[in-house]
Amino acid sequence: MIDEKDKYYLNRCVQLAEIALAKGDAPFGSVLVSQEGEILFEDHNKIASGDNTRHPEFEIAKWAANNLNEAERKNAVVYTSGEHCSMCASAHGLVGLGCIVYASSTEQLKQWNEEMGIDKGRLKGLSIPEVINDTEVDGPDETLAEKVRDLQFSYHNKK
Repeated sequence: MIDEKDKYYLNRCVQLAEIALAKGDAPFGSVLVSQEGEILFEDHNKIASGDNTRHPEFEIAKWAANNLNEAERKNAVVYTSGEHCSMCASAHGLVGLGCIVYASSTEQLKQWNEEMGIDKGRLKGLSIPEVINDTEVDGPDETLAEKVRDLQFSYHNKK
């Protein structure tokens, strides 16, 4: 269950998604939090550069692989404004990161994209448990999901 501590970090993810949107990127933001509650790394989407792999969750996985030992990665929590895509979930699993908590789900994003008439694209939109095993997942948070929805609609209305 998402608690107040989780909401603190998820709110930061939504703030990062707002920063991404202001920079012309798709509105996604993520933070990596240590077992002690310290934000170790944070990032937002940077796909406007033309590199569609510049997701914050993927950047977190790369940072963690280079900066944390196995135990630190396993005990860290990734908070994110939107559930990981299959690329990011794979990276998460491959580097051995711990729990994932998200504000909005893949299913919600699919529904919003359908409402906006957005093409499904090339990815299937799998949920995290469909991509990786043995990872605790929590989300969505309905209140924050509405904020994420608004950011998604703003992004696609600008295009």
